[in-house]
Amino acid sequence: MKKIAILLLVCSVTQLWAQGINQALRYSMNETNGSARFRAMAGAFGALGGDMSALNSNPAGSAVFSNNQFSVSLNNRNTKNTSNYMNRSTTENDISFDLNQAGAAFVYHASNPNDNWKKLAFCVAYENDVNFDNATYAVGNNQNSIANYFLYYANPNQNQGGIYLSTLLNNYYEDLNYADQQAFLGYFANVITNDVSNPNNDTYLPNFSPAENYYQENYVISTGYNGKMMFNGGFQYKDKWYFGANLNLHFTDYTKTSIFYEENNADPALIKKIQFENNIHTYGNGFSFQVGAIHKFNSSFRAGLSYKSPTWLTLNDEVNQRLYSKNFTPNYNPNDASATSRIIMLYSPYQLRTPHEFTGSLAYVFGKKGLISFDYLLKDYSNSQFQPANEFSTANAAIKSALRNTAEVRVGAEYRIKQWSLRAGYRNEQSPFKNKYTIGGLQAYSTGFGYNFGGTRIDLAYDISQRYSQRSFFTYGFTDGAAVKTNISSITTTLTFEL
Repeated sequence: MKKIAILLLVCSVTQLWAQGINQALRYSMNETNGSARFRAMAGAFGALGGDMSALNSNPAGSAVFSNNQFSVSLNNRNTKNTSNYMNRSTTENDISFDLNQAGAAFVYHASNPNDNWKKLAFCVAYENDVNFDNATYAVGNNQNSIANYFLYYANPNQNQGGIYLSTLLNNYYEDLNYADQQAFLGYFANVITNDVSNPNNDTYLPNFSPAENYYQENYVISTGYNGKMMFNGGFQYKDKWYFGANLNLHFTDYTKTSIFYEENNADPALIKKIQFENNIHTYGNGFSFQVGAIHKFNSSFRAGLSYKSPTWLTLNDEVNQRLYSKNFTPNYNPNDASATSRIIMLYSPYQLRTPHEFTGSLAYVFGKKGLISFDYLLKDYSNSQFQPANEFSTANAAIKSALRNTAEVRVGAEYRIKQWSLRAGYRNEQSPFKNKYTIGGLQAYSTGFGYNFGGTRIDLAYDISQRYSQRSFFTYGFTDGAAVKTNISSITTTLTFEL
């Protein structure tokens, strides 16, 4: 048994713990967050503007504002994950409450009504792009053991050369790279042992009698957010053109704890119970920009086009791992073992470039009675890239191979009855994966209403989305996982004040 003292250790990026597709998608996939009006109409605002969250779709929307205004939005969200693992179904819920959006617009009208430059607008806004609060729980009986995860890193294979027993015995956890650390944990927790018949001392075996079935549980909980500050400028030219640009400052904080538990009911069994805990904290910041235009063909029909640049993020990872096993000696005297890393491995900063995005939009306005709008978004997830590129060649190649170009459709409608506004929306987003099932497509529906008091407006929205995914518990060695159906429902309230 080998235990390790608590400390914070800085490691080079070449030791990075296994960045890959999941992390790239975490910062590339956005939710339709924002004001209640924006969410009730599924975010289809690229040709409309006039709402603080419309700047997410098209920054030219700020030039549509007629007056100074301030808005703030609160959101209550319920995430329900139903996991199916080895034909056994479990459900886990997570409820969160947060500040979803806040911003102010300042509008300056031309003093001369004959001037072609009609209006100038400046906006400052906060948006919570993604809420990372989530929880999944899966349980079932499996013929494969988590021991295969540790054997993958310990034994030679096509991806890495394994590790000699002398290296394990003469080094501490913090002295090793990530792959060798996994072998270290498995060996000193007695989950795996060296093959004494191999004279090279570089092959390993599971340290227990195989069972017909292993009882397994996997619990994952995450918290955090991906937010941004938008600094916007827009202007109106004549009565038909609106132009705008955003500079976005991004900041993110993500924490995930995953606990995998396994029982071996074989008799005799040297290893009866295994618990493997992984903790990761990722934080960082970055920037992006957006440009866009809206054209009014007449009083009713308008179109919009916008471009969102990649987001250039600088990220930091802190990782902590713990592995426990409950062992039985041949005469059945209980003897627990652990390889508990009390070290927080702090890796060198690295960069992630997310894909850029194009949005084309159409809208038809029925005078003061209502409107219908349509947005079409294109994004190529295979363009995500970790940097330095030469140190992330494997991860970047996996992204290129697995991900694809996607389309997203948003449709929104609004109908006005005096001071009341009734709204509805639909959103369909394609899977970012070529296989279409690792993370499936998304279907979302929304509705809501608003009441205009004159200088003040209150809006309420309800939206629900559903997505299917296949979640492997580990990337290598033991890749079994659960099929997960995720339903997210949320209620958003927005107060808007004209200043």
